[in-house]
Amino acid sequence: MSLPVPSTVNGQAPQAGADLLRIVRINEEIKAVVRVSLRINIMALNAIFLAKRAGTAALGFGVLSNELRVFSQDLRSSMGALGELIHRCVTEVSVVLQDIRHLRLLEAAAGTSPVPALAAVVRRREALGAEHRERLAALRRQLQRALEDAFQLVELGGVLAKSAKIEAAYGQGFALPLAQVSGEFDGVVEEIRSSLQALQRSDFFR
Repeated sequence: MSLPVPSTVNGQAPQAGADLLRIVRINEEIKAVVRVSLRINIMALNAIFLAKRAGTAALGFGVLSNELRVFSQDLRSSMGALGELIHRCVTEVSVVLQDIRHLRLLEAAAGTSPVPALAAVVRRREALGAEHRERLAALRRQLQRALEDAFQLVELGGVLAKSAKIEAAYGQGFALPLAQVSGEFDGVVEEIRSSLQALQRSDFFR
């Protein structure tokens, strides 16, 4: 007598495979955000130098430029933490896929040789697979929360960039170059914001 196909197997392999692809895509987007954050850091250093040249007229702009530099560093740290979570998710999805392969082999063996001991092994493998899937679900929630935190950080960066645009208007003879720099800040932060919004909509979190 063959064993029934455990419900843990039905549909699990395609789902896990799709999750792996989604995680890889999220990771690529995170890497892109890190590259953009490096641009912000360079832009901020240039803006600080420009503000010093403008003197007291650009004092507020200089302060905001320094805060944007701190923001870029915080953003890289945040993306680093996300990268670590992504690595853990990839590892756990790989384990889930391995569980599914092993369970299918055990089912096939149990179907041809209905030995009671094999049924016990299948049950243990099912329990282990459920444990790994729950661990992946916990990582999924953790990654989602980390993305939300990163998004809030980028919202702050957007406020700083828009404030810099206001301060640029008081730069007197340097108002035009300060406005150009602050406009670049605003555009780059908005680019990051759009990327994180896309990540939050990933099917990995559904």
